[in-house]
Amino acid sequence: MVAFATPLALGVPLAVRRLWPRTVLWLVLAVGVAAGVLGVVEAPYLSPAFAAYLAALVERRDTRVPTIGAAVAAGFALLLLVVAGSPTGWQRGMGDLITGVAVVGAAWTVGRAVRERRIYAARNAERLAERAVAEERLRIARELHDVVAHSVGVIAVKAGVANHVLRTRPEEAHDALKVIETASRSAMTEMRQLLGVLRSGEAPLGPAPGLDGIPELVERARLAGVEVTAEIGVSRLPEGLGLSVYRIVQEALTNVVKHAAPARCRVSLREEGGAVAVEVVDDGPGRRVLPGSGGHGLVGMRERVLLYGGALEAGPLPERGFRVRASLPYGDIS
Repeated sequence: MVAFATPLALGVPLAVRRLWPRTVLWLVLAVGVAAGVLGVVEAPYLSPAFAAYLAALVERRDTRVPTIGAAVAAGFALLLLVVAGSPTGWQRGMGDLITGVAVVGAAWTVGRAVRERRIYAARNAERLAERAVAEERLRIARELHDVVAHSVGVIAVKAGVANHVLRTRPEEAHDALKVIETASRSAMTEMRQLLGVLRSGEAPLGPAPGLDGIPELVERARLAGVEVTAEIGVSRLPEGLGLSVYRIVQEALTNVVKHAAPARCRVSLREEGGAVAVEVVDDGPGRRVLPGSGGHGLVGMRERVLLYGGALEAGPLPERGFRVRASLPYGDIS
């Protein structure tokens, strides 16, 4: 009867191991010790080892480790004392003690290692998710700034011009209002595209701004009172790189309109040693708003350049003017 009931007592509790892992561990451990003492089951430490692995897998505190280890050692020590009446029994008891402690301890250690690895993986996934959210917020903020700052800057400048010459030079005021209308419509179009992407979570159906949009940027700057010449020596770029080049030129021209107009400006795009070189130079006042003084435009340009492993230089020229130069490594763009 005992020989039949003992294996059941070792195996049946494991069926509810996920509900009460610690309770099952203590129960199976007690039965295993008793089975070893009675000699009715070979290797009575296997079920306790499995239960120890599962308990370690879900146990949140490490303080149970010494307790369980002491219980295992005490149980098999009791077995050793019971069977120590003869030299053969002593040897068998010592072997069971060492084997039992080693197997149960190893099972607990493996379970704890698996749990720690799962916790690390979960935390790492959480950090990656937080980083992805932060990068997405940064991308949205950068796009909003690029869209809004350029158009609003042009609108602010031309609104000031219109207000100043409305009575004395109405034709010039009318031209300024036309520029305001064009800039505001362009901003609304880009804002709709950006908001559509954010709402749907999908890429826009239409092409992103790129090299083809730079002549329009140049024309807007001209309408705002800047004499702009453009030298575009690159015919095509991948969409992502083309968008970055477009935004860099857009931000640089926005700064010219806001801080240097009326002035002369040169926009240059060319290939230099496997990189796309973007340069915007004007002859207006050399003093500008730099990063750290409240503006985000140059910061956004630097982030776009660093995304491609490039370099950005932005600062006043020795006598007059301001220069923005960006180099975005790409390779063969021919």
